[in-house]
Amino acid sequence: MQLKIMPKKKHLSAGGVPLILFLCQMISALDVPLDLVQPPTITQQSPKDYIIDPRENIVIQCEAKGKPPPSFSWTRNGTHFDIDKDPLVTMKPGSGTLVINIMSEGKAETYEGVYQCTARNERGAAVSNNIVVRPSRSPLWTKERLEPIVLQNGQSLVLPCRPPIGLPPAIIFWMDNSFQRLPQSERVSQGLNGDLYFSNVLPEDTREDYICYARFNHTQTIQQKQPISLKVISVDELNDTIAANLSDTEFYGAKSSKERPPTFLTPEGNESHKEELRGNVLSLECIAEGLPTPIIYWIKEDGMLPANRTFYRNFKKTLQITHVSEADSGNYQCIAKNALGAVHHTISVTVKAAPYWIVAPQNLVLSPGENGTLICRANGNPKPRISWLTNGVPIEIALDDPSRKIDGDTIIFSNVQESSSAVYQCNASNKYGYLLANAFVNVLAEPPRILTSANTLYQVIANRPALLDCAFFGSPMPTIEWFKGTKGSALHEDIYVLHDNGTLEIPVAQKDSTGTYTCVARNKLGMAKNEVHLEIKDPTRIIKQPEYAVVQRGSKVSFECRVKHDHTLIPTIMWLKDNGELPNDERFSTDKDHLVVSDVKDDDGGTYTCTANTTLDSASASAVLRVVDVPNPPFDLELTNQLDKSVQLTWTPGDDNNSPITKFIIEYEDAMHDAGLWRHQAEVSGTQTTAQLKLSPYVNYSFRVMAENSIGRSMPSEASEQYLTKAAEPDQNPMAVEGLGTEPDNLVITWKPLNGFQSNGPGLQYKVSWRQKDGDDEWTSVVVANVSKYIVSGTPTFVPYLIKVQALNDVGFAPEPAAVMGHSGEDLPMVAPGNVRVSVVNSTLAEVHWDPVPPKSVRGHLQGYRIYYWKTQSSSKRNRRHIEKKILTFQGTKTHGMLPGLQPYSHYALNVRVVNGKGEGPASTDRGFHTPEGVPSAPSSLKIVNPTLDSLTLEWDPPSHPNGILTEYILQYQPINSTHELGPLVDLKIPANKTRWTLKNLNFSTRYKFYFYAQTSVGPGSQITEEAITTVDEAGIPPPDVGAGKAMASRQVDIATQGWFIGLMCAVALLILILLIVCFIRRNKGGKYPVKEKEDAHADPEIQPMKEDDGTFGEYSDAEDHKPLKKGSRTPSDRTVKKEDSDDSLVDYGEGVNGQFNEDGSFIGQYSGKKEKEPAEGNESSEAPSPVNAMNSFV
Repeated sequence: MQLKIMPKKKHLSAGGVPLILFLCQMISALDVPLDLVQPPTITQQSPKDYIIDPRENIVIQCEAKGKPPPSFSWTRNGTHFDIDKDPLVTMKPGSGTLVINIMSEGKAETYEGVYQCTARNERGAAVSNNIVVRPSRSPLWTKERLEPIVLQNGQSLVLPCRPPIGLPPAIIFWMDNSFQRLPQSERVSQGLNGDLYFSNVLPEDTREDYICYARFNHTQTIQQKQPISLKVISVDELNDTIAANLSDTEFYGAKSSKERPPTFLTPEGNESHKEELRGNVLSLECIAEGLPTPIIYWIKEDGMLPANRTFYRNFKKTLQITHVSEADSGNYQCIAKNALGAVHHTISVTVKAAPYWIVAPQNLVLSPGENGTLICRANGNPKPRISWLTNGVPIEIALDDPSRKIDGDTIIFSNVQESSSAVYQCNASNKYGYLLANAFVNVLAEPPRILTSANTLYQVIANRPALLDCAFFGSPMPTIEWFKGTKGSALHEDIYVLHDNGTLEIPVAQKDSTGTYTCVARNKLGMAKNEVHLEIKDPTRIIKQPEYAVVQRGSKVSFECRVKHDHTLIPTIMWLKDNGELPNDERFSTDKDHLVVSDVKDDDGGTYTCTANTTLDSASASAVLRVVDVPNPPFDLELTNQLDKSVQLTWTPGDDNNSPITKFIIEYEDAMHDAGLWRHQAEVSGTQTTAQLKLSPYVNYSFRVMAENSIGRSMPSEASEQYLTKAAEPDQNPMAVEGLGTEPDNLVITWKPLNGFQSNGPGLQYKVSWRQKDGDDEWTSVVVANVSKYIVSGTPTFVPYLIKVQALNDVGFAPEPAAVMGHSGEDLPMVAPGNVRVSVVNSTLAEVHWDPVPPKSVRGHLQGYRIYYWKTQSSSKRNRRHIEKKILTFQGTKTHGMLPGLQPYSHYALNVRVVNGKGEGPASTDRGFHTPEGVPSAPSSLKIVNPTLDSLTLEWDPPSHPNGILTEYILQYQPINSTHELGPLVDLKIPANKTRWTLKNLNFSTRYKFYFYAQTSVGPGSQITEEAITTVDEAGIPPPDVGAGKAMASRQVDIATQGWFIGLMCAVALLILILLIVCFIRRNKGGKYPVKEKEDAHADPEIQPMKEDDGTFGEYSDAEDHKPLKKGSRTPSDRTVKKEDSDDSLVDYGEGVNGQFNEDGSFIGQYSGKKEKEPAEGNESSEAPSPVNAMNSFV
């Protein structure tokens, strides 16, 4: 189906405002091509109310088109204006425009009047509006003498302007002699009539140059009124002036300037009326006087004020409503209000209307025999009268035309002929104005023609409307058809929109809309067609938009803007700041995608917009840059309410630099005591600008203020003026008062002195007082200078004293201080503790008891008791050494303590002494005690020598610490097979006097693991382990001694070439590989090695953790416990054998260090060692490895 355009059809799509405006333009009446016969049409004319400048030539415009070209004539004031008779008047060639040359001679007033232009050809005549020509006027003010005005403070005043009547009306403003506008406010303002209104006058209103100016824009002239002098005085000054000049004090009737409720200066009364024309701006004004100054409010009594058209001017004294219509009629009320009352005024508004078009007549093109109508509809208030003219003549007296019929605002044409062509004028008028419209009827017979250029290319952005033009003309009106493609496929109405003017609209153009479109116009006289082309482009998009940024002043900021566009379109990237060009500053740099601003300044803050423009579209994105910084320093510091102990500080905040101030920090300087040192005084919130500050006496204060925001702290403000507070007695006494003697016969009293700020006045001193606490003595006092110590001599030894230190200055004393207790000097204790008793708990622990000494014999602060103890000799007499004394101190009044870390099977001696702050007292009598046997340490060494095919010889050294009498050695050993599994364990007891032993009947070429330890009557000691292999020597030649490592014997012949040996080694290697794989799998599953399982099964019962209830202290370890084993040894994972603790381990641990043990043996005393440096006893022992490591030795 082909889509056709019918003459009356109008189809608009919702394509947005620009599209609607464009289409409205398109569907206006079609123009007749100028090569065709047509009646005249007025194309340009001067305005109806034409105000001219009398200093320039008068130009009255009248332009028209038509075929044949029209001729022009004019009327002036309703009669023919013969321009040929006036040499100053000429008409432009080919135009109806008049030029009246008044520059050379003549006056503008001579040509004032109402002009109308007529354009005429053989098809009709068109007429212009009535053009009222008036010269502008800017008359001078009449001369007048203005008396000075003298007013009482607070009275109201109206300064009249009353400018001369000009054309057009003047613009009024008030200035002074220096051409500076006078300031206006809610109190002082200019009215619509130009007068200057004062709600109440103030002394600052006094001046002699209140001048009203009138500016006449048309002539670019300004006229001024004579200056007005105003003097505002008080009531007393006013009465004195009247009495001096008139000797009649009641003449002026000086009204009181007391506060009063509002009254209106304009308009007068309670009601007024205002009339305005439709479409104009309605301005309502209310100005009131009163004291205090009234505030104006506006309401509409019967409705709401229109939100989008209501504006307040002149400090709300003027209400303006734009584009008023009849709906804005009604009662408007202004209310003036102050603290003493309110006053109302009602303005009744009536909106009238000059005529305005409902339907204006349009040109009508008809072919012979067709029908048509001209419609002229207008509205107004009052209702306008419609009248018709034809060719400028009232239709009632025009020649009769049988093809037309008049029906009110409509002319109906039927069966028109070429003679029916004419120009019709419709006039709609009421008392407020008129409308005049020309519309011709042109009877033509013309085949279609397409006016749009052939092969026009249209480029459109995808997903936007595409409008393909097909301007046409023909009579009768042609029908329009559109086709797409070379094959002429018809366009369907459901996809496209066809407009009356021939335009094809594609509401949403897509890529497949690209192609060639053909427009075909047909009427009964013929056919015409035209091709146009459409291309669809990708839209321009910003894929990376600039982002909001907050940067500190002086830093750099970068905005990114990435654009995607159609490849055939070249975009232009432009950056804007606040919708204007970027500043011409080298700090701003741009490249393809970025805008960079360096060294950012405060003025750089704003909205930055990236705009990408192509020939078809544009895209833009914006981001805000906020420049922040620490605040500017506060300023204008002022001290007020200055009292003895407080002052009010006021300041003005500096600029917050776009980051709100959170707080103010106040600091002070004491120029008298600490000049140049600023100290913290107070902090207040960022919303405060005043602070009440507490002050101290006798301080020369200066203050400064700093502001702080989220960025940081400002620089300090300038210092305030100095403020010296009065001196006063001290309000506090020294702190940290103490009394301690340094000698047995003195008392040293010390305190922390007051600083200058705390002295509160000059002449700071201290009154030091003391007396014995337990006596009835009076206080002894002495006044000392500003020091921190006083020594009292000749005191008894260690006697409690009560002490007071009181501050004073030249004004007086500080409050009475509280007494503190001190003591005179200490001396060494006189008595040793008695009844010293020792109880041996076990082989390494003893408990000591003693009786306390009498308190008086201590002669000082009892700090505790100190035990000196030392080993006299070992019971076995094997280990002798020089005497080494150890010390344990027990704090306070404790009378017993534990001695840990003793050597088993040893003789010890000890004594006890009392300790005070001066030192130790005499020692008690030495008491000896004996520790019982313990388990021995591990043998000092274990070596395996002389390995043979079936025997191994073991050599060892006895334990370095037998801790008793050795009874025997225990040797345990077991074989390790090729899979690292342990064989049966063999136990063997060896006499204690042996240091060598040979094992016989062993398996040849077999690895053995040995466990060896000594034993006393108490039990077995720590073990030492070793591994060795019997040899495979067939010749029986003894191998060389391998020392203390693993024992290996080698053959004297080379067996590496023996076949059986090679096969054995391959089998061993294969077994090792299989074993490693199995171990790896089992380890990952958390299983145990077989060696580990057997080791756990043969765990040494001697190596068990001690229980808490055994009364022992738990293990002490030495750093040597963690030394690596000798070569050939292996450290087991859980069967590590630790050597016995040596008798000097606690000395090494506690030398110079105080420790404590409680009576249950826990560490509570101070522990220190005093000994002569000497070679230590051999106390190292090899640590026994576990069988679990036999596998590692074999591999």
